[in-house]
Amino acid sequence: MNPEPRKPPQDAVTVRHLRLGIGSVGIALPVVLVVGHLVATRRLTLLDSLSGYYHTELRDVFVGALCAVGVFLIAYRYRWPDDALGTVAGVLAIAVALFPTTVGAAAGTTSQSDRWVGVVHQVAAAALFALLAVFCLALFTRPDRVGVPPSPSAVRFYRACGGVILVAIAVALASTQLPADVRHTLKPVLWSETLAVFAFGAAWVAKSDALFRAAGDGSKDPGEASRDLVA
Repeated sequence: MNPEPRKPPQDAVTVRHLRLGIGSVGIALPVVLVVGHLVATRRLTLLDSLSGYYHTELRDVFVGALCAVGVFLIAYRYRWPDDALGTVAGVLAIAVALFPTTVGAAAGTTSQSDRWVGVVHQVAAAALFALLAVFCLALFTRPDRVGVPPSPSAVRFYRACGGVILVAIAVALASTQLPADVRHTLKPVLWSETLAVFAFGAAWVAKSDALFRAAGDGSKDPGEASRDLVA
């Protein structure tokens, strides 16, 4: 007779769902913004950055998605320092949503105070991406709470995601030295942000996947299953 599947602890279920929620919203956001703008305007028009969609009919989607990610990150509880960095990253995500960029705003509509708000947006966005890279490179690659390390392939994947985020940050910063017409044509910030968001989302979804698989594997002994559930 097959043993009954064991129910994962509630705290493991919560962490698993938070990781999946954070990653899923991150992966979906660039696609929803581009496709939504296409549907609304009936033409494919790429903006200079993801943040620029704040000044379009997708404002509520942009703000809502980032606030959702922010709340997920603040609610994320696993262990120190994941909890503290998750809270900081969540506050930064909400700041990115509520302090809009001036990029993409209609010409002549921004005041000096708007430009200062835009500076806050840029600083918060850069710090947020840097923290998300730290999660991939330093936190997800550590052994779990019972000392079981992630598999070598998982470590390589998390490091690759973190590397993509860091490269994306570097490219976005370097692109500010390009002439305005070149930036508008090539849209390096948009592509850099999109790659970084995809990498961030993929890493969080992958981290939650081990919990899903462990939760549904009734063939493992309790000790092995519990180790997977906190991976």
